[in-house]
Amino acid sequence: MQDFAAQLIKVFPAAANGGNPAPIVLEAEGMSDAAMRAVAAQYGHESGFVFAPSPASGADFKMRYFVPLHEMEMCGHATVGALWLLRQSGRWTTPAATVETASGLVRGFVRHAGTPDEYVEITQPAGKLQTVNDAKQLAEIADVLRVRADELLPLPVLNAATSRVKTLIGLSSVTALDTLQPDFARVQALCEALGSTGLYPFAVDPQKPRSFHARQFPKSSGYPEDAATGIAAAALLFGLRAHGLVPADHELTTIHQGRAMGAPSEIRARFDLDAAGQVIGCFIGGAVTYCGG
Repeated sequence: MQDFAAQLIKVFPAAANGGNPAPIVLEAEGMSDAAMRAVAAQYGHESGFVFAPSPASGADFKMRYFVPLHEMEMCGHATVGALWLLRQSGRWTTPAATVETASGLVRGFVRHAGTPDEYVEITQPAGKLQTVNDAKQLAEIADVLRVRADELLPLPVLNAATSRVKTLIGLSSVTALDTLQPDFARVQALCEALGSTGLYPFAVDPQKPRSFHARQFPKSSGYPEDAATGIAAAALLFGLRAHGLVPADHELTTIHQGRAMGAPSEIRARFDLDAAGQVIGCFIGGAVTYCGG
């Protein structure tokens, strides 16, 4: 039987103990769905698997993603991490690559190549936003997160998506965010009612411009919280624009995540603009470190 070796990396670390762990299998041809799900269950994290692309896709690589309980259409940090590993192994040597995923084609880029600031970023399409107006659902969100009314920002709660829907809830302070103790037993049912794959409360960093803190409580991944969630950060970028908290320009916005878990992470996000200055999508990226097999 072929041995499908996983390499464990941490994506988006902001400190030695930070980042979101991601097991990556660079040579996944022949792996069954059950085998990929078993890798995710063994490590307890979102896992990425690299295949040869479908001939019709025109892509350089194909990637699939699993959590312990199911397959995901897209995983931002696993894509960034897999591309970083492909570069480290010499399988990706060009400035850009195209990745085939179940949610569509994703472009990857190396930024500041050959310098200490080198990092990988990937594209996401323009975000889609929908306001959560149902009073009962809004009350349940506050109840599940166990937040008081004065701990909420006076902003609409948004369902936002570039690849998967995340529910964005603005909190009044980073302290309120860090001290959240959600009722985890009710998160899945609430997310299903909202049509969301995770609750993503956030707060404005009062010390730094274009800096925000967030936490991700996934619907049904098999663990209660993520240390860094690229797809949620991409959705948040569009929510921040809708709230008037960031302008639609080329500058980086930083999303900090994982601090409450003791795994501080940092995701870099910026808008993708066309020649006329119109937003057509975004980029998300950041650092990657190698942890071993």
